[in-house]
Amino acid sequence: MRGSALFVPTLLAALCGLRRGEIAALRWSSVDLQRGQLAVVQNAEQLNKTVRLKEPKNGRARTVALPSLVIEELKTHRLERAEALLKLGVRLSAEHFVCCHDDASMMQPTYLTHQWLKKIRRSGLPVRRLHDLRHTHATQLLASGIHPKIASERLGHSKVGITLDLYSHVLPGMQEDAAAKIDEALRRAIGRPEAD
Repeated sequence: MRGSALFVPTLLAALCGLRRGEIAALRWSSVDLQRGQLAVVQNAEQLNKTVRLKEPKNGRARTVALPSLVIEELKTHRLERAEALLKLGVRLSAEHFVCCHDDASMMQPTYLTHQWLKKIRRSGLPVRRLHDLRHTHATQLLASGIHPKIASERLGHSKVGITLDLYSHVLPGMQEDAAAKIDEALRRAIGRPEAD
């Protein structure tokens, strides 16, 4: 996706777990590159050919910590957007959308979906939805041992139970890992060697 308009949306979905409407509605005012975080405060809802900005899906804003790779790429993207807008006589402001067209207009959620599918089909890769990157992010969080509550907050689920219900398929292997860790800690505490 590098070099395409889908590069930053792909990063935000895969590495931050944002929904396509959250990506479309994200403004620079909600991105703090010094602190390494962004705030999800709006969601773009597609209504046929129009879009309305509303509160996030669960009704609450959330803060998402940014991986260093995303921070680096957003810094580069911001500079490129500022330079491109200056050529049009427009100064980049905090109210501009992070992911926008060349004229600074919002990329609608359906545009992101259509462009994603077009690019994936041309690549020869298995066809997956843009939203599947969000699922991949959630799965990787849980498989890496991140506490489900943190994953839930990062994804913007209203309750940790939603996260656990959606991603319970990740947990079986984690159960064995948890049992092994408990066993190791208990054996250390009582001074018994590991069982053969």
